[in-house]
Amino acid sequence: MGCLIIETSMNRRGTNPFKDLQLIGKYKKIMKQVNPEIIFSYTVKPNIYGSIASNSLKFKQVCNITGTGSTFLKESVLSKIVRMLYKVSVKRCYKVFFQNKGDKQYFVEHKMVGKNIELIPGSGVNLVEHEFTEMPSDGVVNFIFIGRVMEVKGVDQYLDCAKEIHENYPNTCFYIAGWNEEEKYKKLVEEYQNKGCVNYIGFQKDIDSWIRKCHCTILPSLGGEGVPNVLLESAATGRACIASAINGSKDVIDDGVTGYLYEVGNSQSLIEKVEEFLKLSFEEKRAMGIAGHNKMTREFNREIVISKYMDEVKKA
Repeated sequence: MGCLIIETSMNRRGTNPFKDLQLIGKYKKIMKQVNPEIIFSYTVKPNIYGSIASNSLKFKQVCNITGTGSTFLKESVLSKIVRMLYKVSVKRCYKVFFQNKGDKQYFVEHKMVGKNIELIPGSGVNLVEHEFTEMPSDGVVNFIFIGRVMEVKGVDQYLDCAKEIHENYPNTCFYIAGWNEEEKYKKLVEEYQNKGCVNYIGFQKDIDSWIRKCHCTILPSLGGEGVPNVLLESAATGRACIASAINGSKDVIDDGVTGYLYEVGNSQSLIEKVEEFLKLSFEEKRAMGIAGHNKMTREFNREIVISKYMDEVKKA
């Protein structure tokens, strides 16, 4: 595509302040070398440390708040430090894009941003790559979880749900697609797979083909998402979505129309929503998928996001 890639090593989950502060020096060096007309950044560390660097060198930086991860799920020393870091960095940058209403409200309430903020529909979804396909017949109803297999992604609730639903509705299948790096969950998922409750398919490069095989995507995340691409791509394909009622997912799903929202971290609430979906006729399931696709076309077309970025490039 003609892009110049400059690799910048960092520990994206690390909390060592001395190593993180070294990033400021790295970013300053790159900025002086490239002399950019405008900088676009994504995720926590490039937003915070990139803004500190660009502010000091008087470069325009547009930060994209792609979610907050687990940082603000509970009050802690880390959450207080990160809030302070946003205030001394991102608050002073040229512009901030938010991907969901909840994150925008949180940042405004905690005075972590200035007035130059704008809401965009996540990363948007490419409606050509993720085109509508008919829902498979519902002889066996397939559900899929797509994401890293870890506690904050709600894997425990998904496993609880799969176990109970499969026992009561044998004509169901629950897939798990994604990296499993934690020993605890490797054993747990294997245990549930041996019982026939789930089918772990690992990381899939062509995840679209698996979405098309399924009727519904389940995202049981405990929070910290931006606007989950998993939900955008599934809905665009014409599949129903069930997700925890967190920031981001609430923007994507119209409860009872394009899918269902359930109480965060509550396995029983998830089970009840899955049962509601299973009790729908095939035509009702299909209509839910079509409604999701139509919502993506209206509100989450990637062209909307691209135009927002192009506007900033033209103004620069």
